[in-house]
Amino acid sequence: MPHPAPRAQVSIGGTTVTYLPDGHGRLDPAAFFPPSAPGGWAPHRSHLDPDGWFTVSIGSFLVRTADGRALLVDLGLGVVDFSIPGLAEFRGGELLDSLAAEGLAPTDVDTVVFTHLHHDHVGWTTDLAPTPDGTAGRAATALTFPRARHLVAAAEWHHWSGTADPAGPDPRAVQQPLAERIAFVADGEVIAPGVRVLATPGHTPGHLSLEVTDPAGRDGRRLVVLGDVLHCQVQVAESHWTCAFDHDPAQAVRTRERLLAELRDDAVIVAGGHFTEQVFGQVLPVTARRAWSSPEPALLGR
Repeated sequence: MPHPAPRAQVSIGGTTVTYLPDGHGRLDPAAFFPPSAPGGWAPHRSHLDPDGWFTVSIGSFLVRTADGRALLVDLGLGVVDFSIPGLAEFRGGELLDSLAAEGLAPTDVDTVVFTHLHHDHVGWTTDLAPTPDGTAGRAATALTFPRARHLVAAAEWHHWSGTADPAGPDPRAVQQPLAERIAFVADGEVIAPGVRVLATPGHTPGHLSLEVTDPAGRDGRRLVVLGDVLHCQVQVAESHWTCAFDHDPAQAVRTRERLLAELRDDAVIVAGGHFTEQVFGQVLPVTARRAWSSPEPALLGR
């Protein structure tokens, strides 16, 4: 049975990218991937638990650059434990402990980058974690990372602004506290040495991924943090599968196909934040079908 991914780290030159676990989810595949044909999971039964559901890891990626910067990519679930009948279960709350294990406090983080603003990527924005029952009667008192600049695509912010969709950023916990702090980034923008924004829309209108390279040029590899371009390893092979929360399913497939073609390279490491067992790996060349490869020990850092 697959398990949530543990902490793991990859070094690209003098930059480290570390997966920081926050929690996990369990999803009903029939509800989450409704376009998948009946029996479509048959070749992938090893990814399902005894109840026929699949697990997703949920957390954040810490990018530490050689010049001492500390960036967090996405902010997990926050301290939550809830179920959505017939669809999913979520449990979170580990992110700050995971960060402390790296020797960092929230005040040490100088940048937060949101790949998108679904609830499982914004949970630690403030001290009020979004849950399906809403935040009525409660209010956030502070940003979790008070010294950090908070970055997102403009299309993403404007899409959710003023809405109270439970899948998106809660107004009280996320939108209102960030209103005077959020800054916008665009495709190709460099936000730290060797860290570049990639526009990957479809799952949401302003969905972003990040590319990490060695700014010194000594390490020829690159690492791509996917966000939700893929939700599980199965989508590497079943790239036509769209999920129930894709804003534009056709665009999501086009983006996924384009990115998978670009990632099919020995010099590219992929970071899938929702992948189980291991979030880092590589996309193998197409034979009969694409496949996911867990990394050799040498690929990872300490």
